[in-house]
Amino acid sequence: MQFATAFESIVEAGIPATAGRFGKALDVEWIDEALEQTGTMSVRRRRLPARLVVWLVISMALFRDCAIRTVAMHLGLSNPWGSARRGGTARSVAASAVAKGRQRLGDKAMRIIFDRSAEAWAEPAADADRWRSLSLWGMDGTTLNVPDTLDNEEAFGLPGTSRGRPGYPQVRLVALMALRSHLLRGARFGPYRGKETGEQALAQELHPMLPKDSLTIFDKGFLNYGALWRLYHDADGETTTRHFLIRAKTNLKWKVLTVFGPGDMLVEVSMSPQARKKDPGLPKKMRVRVVSYQVDGWPPRKLLTSLLDPERFPAREVAALYHERWETERGYAEIKTTMLERKEALRSRKPDGVRQEIWGILLAYNLVRLMILEVAEEAGIPPTRISFKNALHLIRTFCTINAWVAPSGTMGTELRMLREMLAVLLLPERRPERRYKRHVKIKMSSYARNPGRQTSSACNQKGSVAK
Repeated sequence: MQFATAFESIVEAGIPATAGRFGKALDVEWIDEALEQTGTMSVRRRRLPARLVVWLVISMALFRDCAIRTVAMHLGLSNPWGSARRGGTARSVAASAVAKGRQRLGDKAMRIIFDRSAEAWAEPAADADRWRSLSLWGMDGTTLNVPDTLDNEEAFGLPGTSRGRPGYPQVRLVALMALRSHLLRGARFGPYRGKETGEQALAQELHPMLPKDSLTIFDKGFLNYGALWRLYHDADGETTTRHFLIRAKTNLKWKVLTVFGPGDMLVEVSMSPQARKKDPGLPKKMRVRVVSYQVDGWPPRKLLTSLLDPERFPAREVAALYHERWETERGYAEIKTTMLERKEALRSRKPDGVRQEIWGILLAYNLVRLMILEVAEEAGIPPTRISFKNALHLIRTFCTINAWVAPSGTMGTELRMLREMLAVLLLPERRPERRYKRHVKIKMSSYARNPGRQTSSACNQKGSVAK
């Protein structure tokens, strides 16, 4: 089969030539349902139909060092033989076609695709590696810098700083992760500043995604008795099997009801009047279990949990389990440091493009993590033992080289080779304790910041140089 013919058959299926492996995981029906639901399905034949624009947005995250137009050409997301059939010469896709394709797609379809695929991938992964019959989840927040444009600043806002005007507008993001596979089950994001856009508000949008017989580990910044009570109880006020584990604040006050053992007790905490005024359905009191522990060289810590049975859930195991919340931080590092290569800001200069790009980043991350999970299962090792950085490097290499040069009949062999290579990228066992204390090694610059923007009058003077 000639390459051009093979390419056209792949285009008809809606899967780009170099994303065949990922295309099997990301069901084309999910993509079509999202496009139909949002009214963005391509009706007439285009060089960049909506299905392929979805893959373009995902590929923008996988190939962070490439311009968007280069990604479209490099990955074969457009058909360069379209004009050759009419006797012309093959043309590359115009930059305007890429931009218009992204605008037609919008961000809502990408969100639907992410939510649908995340549910299908993350929940089975969490079910496969339970702790005392509970699937393990982590929830934490982060921020992403976006290009410094007036549109983005108005839509997302600027973070606070003591050094004058911040460099970039920021998006606040909260994600729900299956801790032992790093697959994201859900994510919500919004402006850095504004009403109902804080981490707790975004986190509560993710609570309905948590399945029964689960334990979610939160950072202490998410401590909100009302939200935790709602998580642990149904609409009738009856307890559920959706449990939580969170670190207590140092000034927390409670009434001791039962002492289970050293550093292990059942207590009663009071709901704040403000919380009950906002949510009249909340009770005045809430029962939680307090587990205390101390790591050498660190002050004592206290954990709050809805795991009230000390025999089924031993205090020592609960304390050790809490530290798995760092898997969420490691997942953010894989996205921001490794996949996005620590770039200062995202690509998109318009708010809709920013939202679309973020959903593409989360989809790309899950696709890489899904492949790592499959390889780890075959090798009989935890997914966190396979290097995300090296796995991503091999996947990029495969997409850019092997999928272009390998004959169509040998593609299955090439994919098996990729899986075998990924299986040998083992990381050492996690160290049991930190060797060196954390400290600042590079100080912030003392120079005043250059805003880097032209004045409105300078922008209007065409052909002149702003002074």
